Amino acid sequence: LCAVGTSINIFGGKWKGIILFYLLDGPIRFNELQRKTNGITQRMLTKQLRDLERDGLVFRNVYPEIPPKVEYSLTKTGETLKPLLLEMRKWGEKYGVKIIANRI
Repeated sequence: LCAVGTSINIFGGKWKGIILFYLLDGPIRFNELQRKTNGITQRMLTKQLRDLERDGLVFRNVYPEIPPKVEYSLTKTGETLKPLLLEMRKWGEKYGVKIIANRI
């Protein structure tokens, strides 16, 4: 694969970019992340987070309390995506609405 294909393979798809975007603001708990991603199932969010964790973009922190508290945050490698994700947001705000409107 070319480098662009590799990048899309790692953090592309419907949910991974959105998850990474919401993690830009800092650690977040699973339920809050699920609420923000509006529409993702618990099973899919779990899978996507595991993939991102496996690939070294997301860190899962389990606090030793009862009930267990789990937070997700970006790793140092994940943080390197910040400029790209912010540019994608700007592009989506500028062009996305027009493109989606033309599909109808």
